[in-house]
Amino acid sequence: MALADGVVLVTGGAGGLGEAAVRRVAVAGAAVVIADLADDKAEKLAADLGDRVRYVRTDVTDEASVANAVAEAGKLGTFRYAVVAHGGFGVAEKVVQRDGSPSSLDGFTKTIDLYLTGTYNVLRIASAAIAKTEPDGDGQRGAVVTTASIAAFEGQIGQIAYSAAKAGVVGMTIVAARDLGSLGIRVVTVAPGTMRTPIMERVGEEALAKFAANIPNPKRLGKPEEYAGLVAHILENPYLNGETIRLDGAQRFTPR
Repeated sequence: MALADGVVLVTGGAGGLGEAAVRRVAVAGAAVVIADLADDKAEKLAADLGDRVRYVRTDVTDEASVANAVAEAGKLGTFRYAVVAHGGFGVAEKVVQRDGSPSSLDGFTKTIDLYLTGTYNVLRIASAAIAKTEPDGDGQRGAVVTTASIAAFEGQIGQIAYSAAKAGVVGMTIVAARDLGSLGIRVVTVAPGTMRTPIMERVGEEALAKFAANIPNPKRLGKPEEYAGLVAHILENPYLNGETIRLDGAQRFTPR
């Protein structure tokens, strides 16, 4: 199933890993919907990539907003693929803070809502639309790629909310693949390590070098283009299903 034969919806597609995925699948010939809230960046990216790429303002935690983005994807052609790569919120808190008070429930809930509930919201609505398409000769209708993090496996001090959310994404993967198997829809998760996104670059070269020191090989941060290349391969490889793939240069997070 070639990318050029379908439409790809990418959440968080205006920047970072999502932007890299948008560019990669667009180059492969797919029509793309950038589902994001960053209007200026998304509109510029869509304009740069041509008339087969469209920006649809989307709140992944809102049912109607995601349903609208999926409907717009269907107008561009046969909607077969979704890539869930959004970000933008997180809290850094220990379970019990230095002053002895418990961590914020609101911060935990917001993090879960964005990264876990938002992922599930896109997964369920996109899958229902993909299920209505005609299967290929192998019985395949499409695929959904979700994005976790290696923090799902060895979260650092203060990452409890983020780690819980990303562990939830990992936990959904095999169940979703089994739920959707009879419909010919695959589900695969990518768990990146420390990636050199524009947000990460704000910390400066000295801090980036410290992050890279804990990565065995290659001894550098991951590139968004490497994430995008893996995503494109997953979408086109019909035997990848129900798995979480670490993309981390053999990195394992230390406690701090």
